[in-house]
Amino acid sequence: MQVFKEEKWDLSELVKNPDSPQFTKRLSAIQLAVKNFEKNKKILKPALSEKKFLSMLHTLEKITEDFSSVSGYASLEYSSDTQSDKATALLSKMRKFGAQLENQTLFFDQWWKKQLDEKNAQRLMKSAGELHEFLRYKRLLAKYSLTEPEERIINTLDVTGHSALVKIYDKITNAFVFEAKIDGKTKKYNREELSVLIRNPKPRTREIAYKALLSEFDKNKGVLGEIYQNIVSNWKDECIQIRGYASPISVRNIGNDVDDKTVNSLLSVCKKNSDVFRRFFLQKARILKMKKLRRYDIYAPIQKKEEKRYSYDKAVKLVLETLKDFSPQLSEYAKRVFVQRHVDSTIRPGKRSGAFCSTISPKITPYVMVNFKGRTNDVFTLAHEIGHAIHSVAASNKSIFIAEAPLPLAETASTFSEMLLFNKILDQISEEEQQSNLLEHLDDLYATVGRQAYFTLFEIAAHEKIGNGAMVQDITSEYMKTLKDQFGNSVDITPDFGTEWTCIPHFYHSPFYCYSYSFGNLLSLSLYQRYRKEGREFASTYVDILAAGGSKKPEDLLKEYGIDITSESFWQEGFEYIKNQTDRLGKVIN
Repeated sequence: MQVFKEEKWDLSELVKNPDSPQFTKRLSAIQLAVKNFEKNKKILKPALSEKKFLSMLHTLEKITEDFSSVSGYASLEYSSDTQSDKATALLSKMRKFGAQLENQTLFFDQWWKKQLDEKNAQRLMKSAGELHEFLRYKRLLAKYSLTEPEERIINTLDVTGHSALVKIYDKITNAFVFEAKIDGKTKKYNREELSVLIRNPKPRTREIAYKALLSEFDKNKGVLGEIYQNIVSNWKDECIQIRGYASPISVRNIGNDVDDKTVNSLLSVCKKNSDVFRRFFLQKARILKMKKLRRYDIYAPIQKKEEKRYSYDKAVKLVLETLKDFSPQLSEYAKRVFVQRHVDSTIRPGKRSGAFCSTISPKITPYVMVNFKGRTNDVFTLAHEIGHAIHSVAASNKSIFIAEAPLPLAETASTFSEMLLFNKILDQISEEEQQSNLLEHLDDLYATVGRQAYFTLFEIAAHEKIGNGAMVQDITSEYMKTLKDQFGNSVDITPDFGTEWTCIPHFYHSPFYCYSYSFGNLLSLSLYQRYRKEGREFASTYVDILAAGGSKKPEDLLKEYGIDITSESFWQEGFEYIKNQTDRLGKVIN
């Protein structure tokens, strides 16, 4: 039987030696292909033939594939050793090379999006087969684009507008030093260190950590609030007044290629099911032997006697077996990643922290990076990243332009794989471990579903209020109202949490981004519930959904399989899963 060992990944399929003459030749060949592609500028006319148009698209695909291999190698090599001067230099070189290629091929993108009339665009799209969605989406975004001189003005002004405001926010908040007296010792902390203390087993330590964080932001709420007001006003002026989007959140929805109706249904269901998480918080209070949780205690850990450890071989086999129980086909996809030595699992100096999955090209098995320490969490991380990998392998027959799923669907396979593993592991462990695992699982579900949805509901209200002239105190009042709507009587909320909104970088960096977390996780939970009802028959439907990649709009793709993500009843299925887990936790407590 095969034994899986911790090792560095093998990148030789991408590039054998970046110092070799062969590598230089590859770069020269890409440059030559781009130079030849530029000659097409002369023939870009409305009457362009379908055959010539498809030939140009396929040439662009080939250029994208070839560049992706060399740039992907540079990126992965750098992640493998961030302290290597050689890897850093190669990454910088590839980024510069990529920007140059993008500028040289931009003319085709601009012609398709802005210069070609609708009638001829429809004619060419009909002949493009699976690339229809790729081309349609580009035209949709173009609807909200301006003329080239206007776009240049906006890009120029953005340097001193939204981008500058975000930089100022980051500069101010990243310089914060948080002073806290813990266990009789006064010490200065950065935000990363405070986030660890917020999850400390001691209630008093959690409270002190939160107060240190919130008081520092509260002291600066005037300037941070004004930055936010200006970002929101800028968003409204540019996106609604100038570009013509229907609402502030529509900008994000169209960017995610989902309809307003779908997102409205998602948020409505999250709001209606706030009682599910309230029930969980009451259960958690019982486990922690508290009358009621305070907002300081939301992420309080449960004390474990001893954490289960896994060897790397056992962890890999557990992930593969879990997938095989659901779909032997997906298990084979996953096995390919390990057998081809595309997983970097060892911990070593200079290696990037965390975990990710990188799909260089649909034709190449994805690469996965993890830092495996043998904890239960590490096994879930492995399942999560392998989920991303099997999503890519499933869609490997698609063009590089449409192989990647849009953001709302991008977490489907990763979260679904975690669900399968969670329910397999839960049946194999003691009651004490079950309680601990269920509590951590529900903590994660709250953080990724409930909390993110309420962040978005706050943003919708804040954008509307600021548009009507709201002051910083009005925004704080709105945030407190959102917290009370979310927690009801299940958690005690102190007034210092009113300015917590100034601590959330997503509100400043990427308005309305947060619902993507709720969307991706709840979608996976809803699909998992469907699997529980339909059994093994659901596996083929699920594989087909993954195999579509980004070739279809999410609503259209899922509708083909009888799944209507515009309806509240679909999203409700995801909450049925969360309810089931709270029931399960209740039984373990009792």
